[in-house]
Amino acid sequence: MKIYLVQHGDSLAKEIDPERSLSEQGMKDVKSLGCFLSLLNIDVAHLYHSGKFRAQQTAEHLAVNIAIKHGIESRTGLDPLDDVIPMAKELNQSNQNLMLVGHLPFMDKLISQLVTNNEHHSLVSFEPGSMVCLEKTEEHHWRIAWMIRPELLGSLALD
Repeated sequence: MKIYLVQHGDSLAKEIDPERSLSEQGMKDVKSLGCFLSLLNIDVAHLYHSGKFRAQQTAEHLAVNIAIKHGIESRTGLDPLDDVIPMAKELNQSNQNLMLVGHLPFMDKLISQLVTNNEHHSLVSFEPGSMVCLEKTEEHHWRIAWMIRPELLGSLALD
């Protein structure tokens, strides 16, 4: 089983756009990530996002590049300051590949909770538009399989 954890792309400041839509750079980064994912033939049962517009936009751009059995859904429990324990428990009990699009510090803490059982032991350095792939071992332990950040992708999807 694999889970793909994504921090939404770079977004506009609240003063410029109260909904905090993706910035031009954020759109480019997410499109590049999507292009990269299309090469991996990723399939997930669900693609969940927090419901915040920037996370929804990110999820929608990524969705066109992966196979999703049950579609894109907004769900609670993925907001920046949400408690990671309920989501960690849910993921530990799941046996389906999933993609989650959310925010910091939640995503960083969730990865730490799953891998080390300590949400305060930060393991990865997220940037907007980054993705971490975790895989569950046969012993039901989580391991970081890989991580990709926008600067590694450059302008992959920009024609």
